[in-house]
Amino acid sequence: MQAQRKDRPNPVLGILRLIIAASAAGLLAAAVALPAVGGAGISTKSAVESLNLKPENLDEPPLPERTILKDANGKQFAQFYYENRQIVPLDKVAPIMQTALIAIEDFRFYQHGPIDVEGTARALVKNLSGGGVMQGGSSITQQYVKQVLLNKAETPEEQQAAIAPTVSRKLSELRYAMAIERKYSKNQILEKYLNIAYFGAGAHGIQAAARRFFDKPASELNLAEAATLAGSVQNPARTDPSVGPESRERLLQRRNTVLDRMYQIGKISLQDANAAKAKKLGWKNIKAPGGCEASKFPYFCLYVQYEILNNEDFGKTMDERRKLLQRGGLEIRTTIDPKMQAAADKAIKKYVSKKDKPVASQAMVVPGTGEIKAMAASRKFGGSKKKNEMSYNIVADGAHGGGRGFQQGSTAKVYTLATALEEGLKYGDGFPAPAGYEAGAYSTFKNCKGENVGDPSHTVRNSSEGGGGFKTLETGTWGSVNTFFLKLEQKVGLCSVVKMAKKLGVKRADGDKLYEVETFTLGVNEVDPVTIASSYAVFASRGQYCKPLAITEIKDRDGKAKQYKPKCSQVLEEEVADAVSGILSGVFTKGTMQEVGGIGRDAAGKTGTTDNYMSAWFAGYTPNLASAVSLGDPRGTSSHKLIGITIGGQYYPYVYGASISGRIWKDSMLSALKGVEPTEFTPVDKSRFGGCTEHCAPKPPKKKDNKDGQDQTGDFGDPFNIFEPPNGDQPGNGRGNGRGR
Repeated sequence: MQAQRKDRPNPVLGILRLIIAASAAGLLAAAVALPAVGGAGISTKSAVESLNLKPENLDEPPLPERTILKDANGKQFAQFYYENRQIVPLDKVAPIMQTALIAIEDFRFYQHGPIDVEGTARALVKNLSGGGVMQGGSSITQQYVKQVLLNKAETPEEQQAAIAPTVSRKLSELRYAMAIERKYSKNQILEKYLNIAYFGAGAHGIQAAARRFFDKPASELNLAEAATLAGSVQNPARTDPSVGPESRERLLQRRNTVLDRMYQIGKISLQDANAAKAKKLGWKNIKAPGGCEASKFPYFCLYVQYEILNNEDFGKTMDERRKLLQRGGLEIRTTIDPKMQAAADKAIKKYVSKKDKPVASQAMVVPGTGEIKAMAASRKFGGSKKKNEMSYNIVADGAHGGGRGFQQGSTAKVYTLATALEEGLKYGDGFPAPAGYEAGAYSTFKNCKGENVGDPSHTVRNSSEGGGGFKTLETGTWGSVNTFFLKLEQKVGLCSVVKMAKKLGVKRADGDKLYEVETFTLGVNEVDPVTIASSYAVFASRGQYCKPLAITEIKDRDGKAKQYKPKCSQVLEEEVADAVSGILSGVFTKGTMQEVGGIGRDAAGKTGTTDNYMSAWFAGYTPNLASAVSLGDPRGTSSHKLIGITIGGQYYPYVYGASISGRIWKDSMLSALKGVEPTEFTPVDKSRFGGCTEHCAPKPPKKKDNKDGQDQTGDFGDPFNIFEPPNGDQPGNGRGNGRGR
């Protein structure tokens, strides 16, 4: 017996010799499982035991899966992905697809264990006799293991190690496969493989492949389509139909090979095989664009993207958060309203061309919740300078992918108005408005640190508004009188106005601290439409500030959902907010928007034209919706002013807040609120805000009329007499641009 054993070939040594020989010859793919070779009658079990192979648990991190964004109605409008994949259960994959894959990749899948002895031996013989790698010997389980290891790899070196043709890697693969076969049923393994496999053309997993190749779900694949996809997994780079005609021809041949194989093993009839072969490839080339550039609402998409990237709740580092967004399989429900977005897009397109260098941008926000309903801009989002595209989020601040923003202009005067009403001034209170204003001393204005920031050397002028007349809170606001608001800011204190603006959520678009300078009330700080719309929404919601809200729900890959509620706080007395609305309502009938007019329901707002016509704004609201529209040239407002310019095909000698921005606001709000029941503002408490205190208008001097002897009131005496220029909003709003920085 001893001599006989010595003379008998050692099966383990035989296996190892063949593995090493195959590896050296570059045939390792054929020498995966060799227990049927090297000894008569050797079993899989005994060979595995002789090789001392024991199951080893495989770490299976979640597969990279796309994240989708949905609008307020639940319709998808964007997606992010590292790999285009949508995981589906096996019962959502057409049975013919399962049959086709098993037929060509591992037809004994349901009969063998982790190692297919017969298949591997057959592959080895074929490969050795052919002098090269003609057939593979890996089971579907082993292929799944390899894909998991490849997906786990973070670096090119790790990726290469996951597919390296070495004996040690193959033995590790076998150990993992043994554990996988113990852990899952055959159907579970097949499901996992179908979801992890790469089919070419950027499609990972069977669902993405069915959509990419044939524009249908995996559950609806027919025989020819199933054979095509089953054939593509062997060498997806070589048969990628998106590459060109030669690749498509190779894929067609591969499809027919699968059909032949299915017939040979009795899975389909010859008639079915021939009928499927007679069909064209059927490649639909359905794009699966990812990122915001391909989104229907690109600027809002960017806002949502940065909400995730900037929030540590979604990962400790920016890299972790980006991976979650691209690979986490999230379903993000958002606030965007397609109807309101369409209203903003249409109104902007009417007045500003996508070819114009100045850009109009608009944000719509719901008072009382902060929900962002629309974010639109005249120029398309993208990286092509030739197409005049925008490469950043001009509607939002820098924290949400935006830029520097534009100077706010006279839309900032409402913060001074709100401060004055909060401190006890009444509608009839006011001051004489001279043609020019100079601070009496550096100490006339102090910032919130108590530092002197007055600028006696700089004169703020009213330009076409004229200087004569006593202006009240009402008339000074309706006429947007610069010198009046400098005197009002002096009266209530610069720091109080700054604090009011901050309470209402105002911040610079670039993230710097607000410039606390003398001309703060004239809007020297660069801001963005989302921020300004949200600040005006405070008056519409009777004093409630709500942080801008873009995401309402996030559902993870396991279906677990987290709700995101509005974050609101009462920052202003209800009666004060009502009083602001009462005055701003008059802007449409007695002020700088007279020429444009209102929208047929309670509305309030303020125009804004910066010094030297560098940018133009309109911000306004109804009780249901707040909106802000900006217009400026992102190349630089100082060097590219809105003077003597053609915008939207129309020439403008000067662009005021009402010229374009006000009209966009009106048209978009009319459309956005169509079908929404009008809501009225709460009436102003006249007992508190009516009349005047010690800042009343002086009694006018009496004159005798030459004809009838009646008293006449001059321009200086009538608190409601304001200069009405022919062009709506007056130039010079925001005078003092950048002074005192």
